[in-house]
Amino acid sequence: MNDALTWILDAVQSVDPVLRTLMAGVGMLLETSILIGLVVPGDSIVLVAGTAVDGPVQYFALVAAVVVGALAGESIGFALGRWFGPRIRASRLGARIGEANWSRAERYIARRGGIAVFISRFLPVLHSLVPVTVGTSPMRYRTFMAWTAPASVIWASAYVSVASAAAGSFRELSSELHVAGYIFVGIIAVFLIGVMVVKKLLGRSEKRHMDDDEDVEASTTGPLTTASLPTTSLPTTEGPDA
Repeated sequence: MNDALTWILDAVQSVDPVLRTLMAGVGMLLETSILIGLVVPGDSIVLVAGTAVDGPVQYFALVAAVVVGALAGESIGFALGRWFGPRIRASRLGARIGEANWSRAERYIARRGGIAVFISRFLPVLHSLVPVTVGTSPMRYRTFMAWTAPASVIWASAYVSVASAAAGSFRELSSELHVAGYIFVGIIAVFLIGVMVVKKLLGRSEKRHMDDDEDVEASTTGPLTTASLPTTSLPTTEGPDA
């Protein structure tokens, strides 16, 4: 396994660092653009590019490219929402996303504001819908950027750091340990599992802000059953004494 993994990592690292960094930035731009972000695996692109990082200059350059690409893509989504929001939502592609997802994003922004923008960066589907949804809302572009920029920095730093650390550890251990390849895979797997757990926890904690009022009320009060209905006793009447 070490030989195969070494060949793959060397192939990625053989790509010109400038070109590799630009490709990662463009990939993130596509990943965070409306609709495109549902099919372009931005996280995979960043992980692969991160395995080729060699030194602090390439590290910070890649993080910066990913952040700039993400912000550019979200800015495109915001502009599309500002100018063509209702048309996009009513289009065939918008219909494939589902009215329920559009409504959830709309309610989430209305109820949580900037916090929703920040957290949506880490939630599936919503991270592509929120920029265009914010564009249709009264929120200003400056406010939108103020919330999404730090989220993008955290996201980019986490992915690039894990990928570069895993690849660096493998290169140091591959000549001494036959299981170095499994250590590399284990680091990536643990990170991705952790990401999934965080997404699940965030989704559950924020779910009540996305559901409509009827769903929230139903989830808090539970289903209405005959046992939960108040009971009243009917007055009894007695006939006149004989």
